[in-house]
Amino acid sequence: MDFKKDLVSTILPFWLKCIDYDNGGIFTCADREGNIYGTDKSVWFQGRALWSFSKAYNLIDQNPEYLKACRAIYDFLPKCTDTDGRMFFTVTADGRELQKRRYYFSETFAAIGCAQFYKATGDKAVLESAEKYFDIAYKCFRGEIKNQPKINPANNPCKALSPVMIMLSTAQEMRSLDGKYDKYNPIVQECLDEILHGGFLKENALFESVSTSGEFVDTPNGRIVNPGHSLEAAWFVMSEGLLSGNDEAIALAKKIIDITLPMGIDPKHGGIIAFTDVSGKPPVQLEWDMKLWWPQCEAMIALRMAHDIFGEDKYLDAYNALKKLCEECFIDAQCGEWYGYLHYDNTPSTTLKGNIFKGPFHIPRFYMIMSAMDDGDVMKYFNV
Repeated sequence: MDFKKDLVSTILPFWLKCIDYDNGGIFTCADREGNIYGTDKSVWFQGRALWSFSKAYNLIDQNPEYLKACRAIYDFLPKCTDTDGRMFFTVTADGRELQKRRYYFSETFAAIGCAQFYKATGDKAVLESAEKYFDIAYKCFRGEIKNQPKINPANNPCKALSPVMIMLSTAQEMRSLDGKYDKYNPIVQECLDEILHGGFLKENALFESVSTSGEFVDTPNGRIVNPGHSLEAAWFVMSEGLLSGNDEAIALAKKIIDITLPMGIDPKHGGIIAFTDVSGKPPVQLEWDMKLWWPQCEAMIALRMAHDIFGEDKYLDAYNALKKLCEECFIDAQCGEWYGYLHYDNTPSTTLKGNIFKGPFHIPRFYMIMSAMDDGDVMKYFNV
């Protein structure tokens, strides 16, 4: 992979074709060739695409087409926002509500998208939007805005890793804005402490769900490990250690990688599987042994960062093995971009390139971080 070249010549151009300049926003239901097969819009990906094009503009290539796309997406965000300030999960092509979920990830992704777009434009209204979406997400995170729980907390008091991970990375992004360090750094530290000391990290795994007091829950869901999430969390934590000089965070991020890889790597065909049960019992997720695009990206980021910091060949060897698999099985050399979903034997389960959950985010982010590492300055990625 030539990360910088491929990003600007293949990956981002594929998604530029999906910008809806008639209604605003971006479509992500794209087939193998990039043709739109469905016009429902993922609100997650309005923010994520805004971030991807803005970050690429700020870090890689000041292509005016990126800003044109960003403006079309940014102007569409109000249509994705309900009267209570919360965002929808999916909308129609012209921005009418389809679904509104309890999750506040639409707001976190809108916040980071606006933050990067503000850096590209200096538009104060965009900065205000970034802070507005973050504040709503954080109120949901803290429970100040009440949302219907997924599981009755009276009968199963538990907490999940993913909201803490996403809030950590969102607060890191917001903290990088000029003059905003003091506002957002305490939230970064709050989330970092929760990941490392809130009970999710045990000796044998970083768990997706634990009791509200941080105890292991011996149930099918309590035993589940999502290797992609664990490795993504590892590099979030490792990057915070680098940014703040926190040696404990760096050491514990290394631990997360070391305990996750043996569970996550398919020893027969290679690649990172979707889920595993830490006790070796049958995973409840039927797609548990599939290979999805994003865990490969997150694993490679974590592994290359670990090799750069610790210099151990095992990380570079694992990185190179995943890179080879992605080049052979995920990347579509004929039509561009990546397949999203492989069977256990690494054959594509579908040829689509995008849907409500797959669009321009994990892959562009991976290419941008790798580009920064190729240039010998990974910290530039985190500071831009």
